[in-house]
Amino acid sequence: MADHIDYYYTCTSPFTWFGHEEFSAVAKKHNKTINYKPVNLMEVWKVSGGVAPPQRPPMRQRYRLLELQRIGDYRGLTVIAQPKSFPANPERADCCCILLSQQGKDPGPFLVSVGEALWGQDRQIADESILAELLDKAGFDGKAVVEESKHLSIAEVRSANSQEAIELDVVGAPAYVYKGESFWGQDRIAHLDHMIETGRDPIT
Repeated sequence: MADHIDYYYTCTSPFTWFGHEEFSAVAKKHNKTINYKPVNLMEVWKVSGGVAPPQRPPMRQRYRLLELQRIGDYRGLTVIAQPKSFPANPERADCCCILLSQQGKDPGPFLVSVGEALWGQDRQIADESILAELLDKAGFDGKAVVEESKHLSIAEVRSANSQEAIELDVVGAPAYVYKGESFWGQDRIAHLDHMIETGRDPIT
């Protein structure tokens, strides 16, 4: 039985924020390690057919706004469906997560704080000073993490994660991959839980 779940996400995805706590609880329930693998979502979308929200048909844009508010209500989160700070470049936040993982630390609390800052408080999460503040509050040395995350090797990991996600048929973010089977979206966490609970073989 696999002892880990690969977690493909980007810090600016509201759906990553929505599902993180439930996903973490499922991983803990089944004693599975989470492999944090931030991706460049635009690179994934180039292959999967996804497009940025402003480029979608008006009907789909309206439905997305409805979903953000509906899921926020379901999760007990206060959501700003159209924050002025979005879109925001997630690269630095994603790279901070990669660095923390490489240091053997849990980036989860920071990841959640980034989602809350953007989608709950309309803060500009591409701002390094804000990221440093959020890292400090999560128990890390914020300024040091931000600076170390700028090493080229960290960006290369994010690029490799993106290619890996594409090869695994990850459609978007977040996606949870267990035994090679991809579960796309925070609304598929129950399906992941069911697979692990029943021990069924991956569907190919």
